[in-house]
Amino acid sequence: MGLLKNMPVPGLVVIFVIAALFVVAVALLCRVYFGYRRISELVNSGDPTQDEFLRRVLREFTAAYRVFGENTNTPGIIENVMGSGLSGLLFCERFLNNSVSIFVTLGLFGTFLGLSLSVASLTNLISYSNTSEWLSVLDSVGGGLMSALSGMGVAFYTSLVGAGCSILLTVLRTVFSPQSQREKLSTQLELWLDHTVAPTLATEAEKDEAKIVKSMIDAMNKTADSMDKAMRTSADDMKRTLEGSKPYLVAFHQTVEKFNGGVRDFSEVDYNLRGTVERLDVAIRDLTRALRQVSDGNGEQR
Repeated sequence: MGLLKNMPVPGLVVIFVIAALFVVAVALLCRVYFGYRRISELVNSGDPTQDEFLRRVLREFTAAYRVFGENTNTPGIIENVMGSGLSGLLFCERFLNNSVSIFVTLGLFGTFLGLSLSVASLTNLISYSNTSEWLSVLDSVGGGLMSALSGMGVAFYTSLVGAGCSILLTVLRTVFSPQSQREKLSTQLELWLDHTVAPTLATEAEKDEAKIVKSMIDAMNKTADSMDKAMRTSADDMKRTLEGSKPYLVAFHQTVEKFNGGVRDFSEVDYNLRGTVERLDVAIRDLTRALRQVSDGNGEQR
């Protein structure tokens, strides 16, 4: 305490700032840790109406589950609501994550400040050695050395306080970990929403599936009706076509019959002609044979 009394004002200010930030960090650590823990106890109790954050989580999850059903992104909803509903606790947690480095930085700042004060005191002390009044100022050498030592005290004490606060806060954060408590809360919320709240909700997805099935059946019925109408129209068109082409078919049939009759007449003519040709051939052969006999008889008479 005596050394602190003789310490320069800048060193005391740095030490006071480090001590004040340490007290604030410990208070925020307790607030964050026990805040997450209180919400976890409310989740385990199954009564979310006592906390606005849990009521908001329930509203967001209910609205999403009625639309998406089992495809609801529960972790995303929890993270989104925590980012807006617990912004104060999350800010305190970020401050605690950076507070250790802040203490170390302030300690180093005090170290450089103390060294600067010591160098300034030693410079003033050595400046007397260049004067003719060196012997008359020997009595002030002790005061100059004390001032230089005070600067060194600022350097060491601020570094010691900063490192000590950093170590203590690290130990407290290890014992009371806000991050692990927050992750535990997220897991409890997810289990609570998926296993307790979800089974009690009627989803619109099932209604949508029923509508889809009904629309598919209606579409199939419409398609069947369209096919039936098309087949009936095709049958009617074919019937009208056949009725329109019936006279042409009758005329074609008559033409074929006449052609067949002509072919039969031509066959009879051909048959008769062939008979006539055969008879003519026989007569020519007989005539030739008779002529040969007559010719042979005349030769013998001669």
